[in-house]
Amino acid sequence: MDRVKTSRLTGAEIVVRCLQEEGVEYVFGYPGGAVLFIYDELFKQDKVRHVLVRHEQGAAHAADGYSRSSNKVGVCLVTSGPGVTNAVTGIATAYMDSIPMVVLTGQVPTHAIGLDAFQECDAVGITRPIVKHNMLVKDVKDLASAIKKAFHIATTGRPGPVVLDIPKDVTAAVTEFHYPDSVSMRSYNPVRKGHAGQIKKAVQLLREAERPMVYTGGGVVLSNAAPQLRELVKLLGFPCTNTLMGLGGYPGTDPQFLGMPGMHGTYEANMAMQHCDVLLAIGARFDDRVIGNPAHFAQNPRKIIHIDIDPSSISKRVKVDVPIVGNIPDVLEDLHKLLQGAPKNDLQAWWKQIDEWRAKDCLRYDRNSKIIKPQFVLEKLYEVTKGEAFVTSDVGQHQMWAAQFYKFNQPRRWINSGGLGTMGFGLPAAMGVQLANPGATVACVTGESSIQMCLQELSTCKQYRLPIKIVNLNNRYMGMVRQWQEFFHGNRYSESYMNALPDFVKLAEGYGHRGVLIEKPADVEPALREAFASKKELVFLDFITDQTENVYPMIPGGKGMTEMILSEEL
Repeated sequence: MDRVKTSRLTGAEIVVRCLQEEGVEYVFGYPGGAVLFIYDELFKQDKVRHVLVRHEQGAAHAADGYSRSSNKVGVCLVTSGPGVTNAVTGIATAYMDSIPMVVLTGQVPTHAIGLDAFQECDAVGITRPIVKHNMLVKDVKDLASAIKKAFHIATTGRPGPVVLDIPKDVTAAVTEFHYPDSVSMRSYNPVRKGHAGQIKKAVQLLREAERPMVYTGGGVVLSNAAPQLRELVKLLGFPCTNTLMGLGGYPGTDPQFLGMPGMHGTYEANMAMQHCDVLLAIGARFDDRVIGNPAHFAQNPRKIIHIDIDPSSISKRVKVDVPIVGNIPDVLEDLHKLLQGAPKNDLQAWWKQIDEWRAKDCLRYDRNSKIIKPQFVLEKLYEVTKGEAFVTSDVGQHQMWAAQFYKFNQPRRWINSGGLGTMGFGLPAAMGVQLANPGATVACVTGESSIQMCLQELSTCKQYRLPIKIVNLNNRYMGMVRQWQEFFHGNRYSESYMNALPDFVKLAEGYGHRGVLIEKPADVEPALREAFASKKELVFLDFITDQTENVYPMIPGGKGMTEMILSEEL
């Protein structure tokens, strides 16, 4: 049933009215010719606030960070041609991590499409492989329903970005406006309830397990299933691991938590994953960075239960025994009901084995170094913020150290590009996080290479008074590239050394912020405390760290989960 018809509106007015109907707080964007009618309508109202970024990639990342930290839809608005292509990296980042976004792209007038008009590109064709859905709206009469569909598709089932390509003449055309109350799409009906028979099979396997393991991913966070996961893990008494995307889904300080699995996961998490007899996988996709070589993973016989909203993710890389397609909170509640009152599994021998693996202390590092160790900075960041900050990161060594040493007890506090691995993500994502959570403590953990990818957004931070704290782990190298070159390329550091770095303190000051240079371990904690005590300004903390430090443990490419390189082995 549709809302009561109102007066005739232009397409641009319809876009803004639809955003208002969806409760959109912020649109991240950059104006251009094809979207000027929409910008004119944004100017005339104050319900939907526009945030002017300095590059369209920043708009997409900011909308992404806003969404990840708030469970709301991120919205960005870009013009045609280079506006769309600049946003592509941000759209792909959101797609790989299943983040609900609606991206409004301008297009040349409908009569000019296909004629190589000024600033024309095929937005639908370019973005087709990196979106959940996209649409070119050729008739203003279809605009409101297209926007309603975009928000519905972005947020239901496995979430993801949706692109709406809107020609300029459609934003100028006039029609009657009515916004649909609901959407019915014959070809799109995601399953929510898990199959009862499959759930009973899963319960039987879980009750019989002697070496069980719970392996969870970003799906737990995205579906807001953290409360149900915690209840189930506590009921069962099983060990639990969260992937990079799932950190915070289960409390990082809980004794049953074994740390992150995978390429740079903990020894105990990887060994438990490999040697368990029943693996309960929840909202995870057996990613190559988690299980390594599938053939190695399959060497040990185990029963695998896999819960996911997306049927295409099940048995995609690893064959599973009990597939359960459904909304994770619903499935976990069903499991909990059937498991309540059941006798506890005897896991004493299993926990003894896990404690022996834990005794390896795989994350240890030299705490007596006279050079700042990056791990030390992260430990102090955790202490100073009491583990309560929203932490965004870029991609590289600093990302892995943040995942290892900052203990996330809540979901949606750890914001990073997992699937695409996008350098430049951290700062614009932090802007979205700060706007979604006003008054919250937001830290962007980055490196001297990553931060320069979207450094221009320091200007946006100044305009909107965003008091983000930037923790720059500056080792004067593309750190992860250098690590791989050291291990696998005979120490040939081809193009990984940054020998023309800016003075980050002066650079921050040039944008109107405060910059601090930290070169001694003794100065790390005081600098962090002073920065985070400053609630109203952005502080850029440039930590000069050990150039030779590597991330351990590490699973080399093509190797299996138990074939980790540990620090003492080198």
